[in-house]
Amino acid sequence: GFNSAWGYWISAWVGNVSYAVIVFSALSYFFPAFGDGNTWQAVLGASILLWLIHILVLAGIRQAAIVNLIVTVAKIAPIVLFVGVVAVAFKLEVWSLDFTGLGNATLGSITAQVKSTMLVTLWVFIGIEGASVFSSRAERRKDIAIATVLGFFTCLVLYALVSLLSLGILSQPKLAALKNPSMAGVLEAVVGPWGAILINIALVVSVVGAFLSWTLLAAEIPHVAAKDGTMPKFFGRESERGVPSTSLLITNLLVQAFLVITLFAQSTYQALFYIASAAILVPYIFSGAYTAKLAWTGESYESDEQRVGPLFAGLLATIYGLWLVYAAGPAYLFMCAILYAPGIIFYIWARRETNDRIFHPAEAALAAALALAGIAAAYLIWNGSISPL
Repeated sequence: GFNSAWGYWISAWVGNVSYAVIVFSALSYFFPAFGDGNTWQAVLGASILLWLIHILVLAGIRQAAIVNLIVTVAKIAPIVLFVGVVAVAFKLEVWSLDFTGLGNATLGSITAQVKSTMLVTLWVFIGIEGASVFSSRAERRKDIAIATVLGFFTCLVLYALVSLLSLGILSQPKLAALKNPSMAGVLEAVVGPWGAILINIALVVSVVGAFLSWTLLAAEIPHVAAKDGTMPKFFGRESERGVPSTSLLITNLLVQAFLVITLFAQSTYQALFYIASAAILVPYIFSGAYTAKLAWTGESYESDEQRVGPLFAGLLATIYGLWLVYAAGPAYLFMCAILYAPGIIFYIWARRETNDRIFHPAEAALAAALALAGIAAAYLIWNGSISPL
């Protein structure tokens, strides 16, 4: 349970670092000094944005949620426009030109291509379960399920349309060479420079909204975990407005620290969201395995309740999660080991607060393995053997 909460939290705040980077990467279309979002000017701007969002969230969860709703509505129109314009300009002959990518030896086989896109695909769908994190604040429990399903299918449709329609405008090598956000380059190829301007502005609005959403999510994760004793109690402190203030502060201090690291490591948006995607694999795998376990044993089920569907879903999710671990590769898994290892300290802290036994034999072995993996990863990064950032 602790590793799931810890990993989910890591993924959320590292994801926020990637949002900060992509915002200023998009703004570099207008202000070249921002580069790929990792110059000192970009990091300074991202830091200011981070603490402005911090202040907004401290003003109250409901106020921040209203701003997030406005931003969400504002960002949908440009995406719909993109899909409509690109659909009209779509060229079947371009789309069908080496669609499998097998004509480009550097891309490898179809299996290799699928493997290389796994973390990207995972990143697109991370957060669709976020509504459940805020379930304690929902007026109706039914809304949580609706929000989750609606979020998944909306993301699926938009991602599929944007990806497939773009292949009908530019060939794969040209798409691969586009600067982030690549949608800007695609629309510019269809309608001219104003298309790139529109998409870059829309992306800034969209990602600032996502930054706000994920700041709320990242602060809520350790706060909820602290309430049930999984994390140390200080994460559960709230302000007079009901905001998880301590959790929010610690989360944003970590984001700030990683922004500084980004400056010196020259980390890109892609490297950061790869780390965020790899970090969430542990909670996803554990969730799938636990779902399968409950369905298999019948725990929490009524005697006549159907369990085949949940069992199949849990097993499928676990297998898919293990495949994603393989697809992630050693560099990002080692980076996650460095981020997971400090969690041992907070695990011990939380167990002492609840007067529970700190480690059972299996837990002690896991903690030792995690600590050794973290040390090994730090050494490999230090000597340049791996470079996830």
